[in-house]
Amino acid sequence: MTTSLTGRIAVVTGGASGIGEEICRQYAEAGATVVIADRDRGRADTVAKELSGHAITLDVTSEDSVNEAVASVEGEVGPVDILVTSAGVTQPPLSPEQLAQATWDAVLDVDLRGTWLAAAAFGRNMAVRGHGSIVTIASIAGMRSMPLHAYTPAKAAVIALTADLAAEWGRSGVRVNSVSPGYTLTPLLQEQIDNGDRDTTVLSGESALGRMVRTDEVARAVLFLSSDDASAITGVNLPVDAGWLVTPSWHTYGGIRDKR
Repeated sequence: MTTSLTGRIAVVTGGASGIGEEICRQYAEAGATVVIADRDRGRADTVAKELSGHAITLDVTSEDSVNEAVASVEGEVGPVDILVTSAGVTQPPLSPEQLAQATWDAVLDVDLRGTWLAAAAFGRNMAVRGHGSIVTIASIAGMRSMPLHAYTPAKAAVIALTADLAAEWGRSGVRVNSVSPGYTLTPLLQEQIDNGDRDTTVLSGESALGRMVRTDEVARAVLFLSSDDASAITGVNLPVDAGWLVTPSWHTYGGIRDKR
């Protein structure tokens, strides 16, 4: 069965690149009217033109910018049915002694505050109308210990926030879920691999499936959760990680078994 979003208006923050861009493409293929909301307006315009969608400039850390985006989209495009909060930044794996406070603040500002501002601003209108779907983009980093002392707490908080909003707006017909990607082969990660900063053997070998995740695989999970196919699903966090989360305890027993 092909998922249909015909007639739906979907806003994707951070939709001009990476996972967000792929989500926009799959939404458009499913028939949705897509709004690409991004700080990089030039790139957002390019994606919007390719998808016959709309582009808006959005800084998710600014309450004024988010509120202006809501007014602009709902006034010029129409009432928003779907929101995906894909805008995010990461950080280098630094010790607390090395991690600058400004870096910590910047990661929390985009990844947590930005998710909250967008979800609250678009979600309140969905709740008044009595329907809507929000999908936040968290991370497996929010589910395990990592040397990412800003990013992991930010993503853990996104997962908690998602559950809070799901309970808050459930009776108002708004479903709120999160997707937690594993190591996904985005252009940014590919650049790090090409520069020798990341080892593909480690990234692939630590997952049950023995590979990294593709952006289209994350986007399909988001598409499912935002569609009527998931009409009874709210408050969940769905890992899309090629089985990374299930492998660590196997190292005690020599690691994941080889292919039969």
